[in-house]
Amino acid sequence: MHIVDGALANPVVIGGAVAAAGGIALGLRAMTMERIPAAGVLSAAFFVASLVHVPIGPSSVHLILNGMAGLVLGWAAFPALFVGLLLQAVFFGFGGVTVLGVNTFNIAMPAAIVGLALGPLIRRGVAHAAVWGGVGGALAIALTTLCVAVCLALSGDQFLPAAKLVFLAHIPVMAVEAVLTAAAVSLALRVKPELFHAMETTR
Repeated sequence: MHIVDGALANPVVIGGAVAAAGGIALGLRAMTMERIPAAGVLSAAFFVASLVHVPIGPSSVHLILNGMAGLVLGWAAFPALFVGLLLQAVFFGFGGVTVLGVNTFNIAMPAAIVGLALGPLIRRGVAHAAVWGGVGGALAIALTTLCVAVCLALSGDQFLPAAKLVFLAHIPVMAVEAVLTAAAVSLALRVKPELFHAMETTR
């Protein structure tokens, strides 16, 4: 899911950096003291989960957990996921520095969308909240693969096969993330339901 340095056209890289900067600014404004511990835990979870790559053809797939980050943090998922991506780029060479903005947007924007769309359902304690959490986990991955595919497609026709492969390769990941996110939401609602209510004052 990490796009590497030199793979994208310059306008896409610049546009991604600007969009990510805007998202991080919104996220920092939404980062209340109550949300900092959760942001740290979710950033670390993303960092560890996305280090485990499973090769598929010329590419590889990995867990992201951005759906859970979005459900808990909303816009604050931007700075949380940015920190994880930055550390991965610096210490492990995943992705790259020049595409850090694009990678941040591709992963954090779907998280924010899921948080804004489905977070209120979970906070209201609707029936089957864990199911909505699972939907959020899968949707975040689907939107991330779509963002990556669009970035590749905008960078040249030669990337169109890779763009299609990205989506198809991540279908199993969507299923796994749906199960993991549903389980995490179910557990959090039982032991720490206020985790989801920290968003209410800063939506």
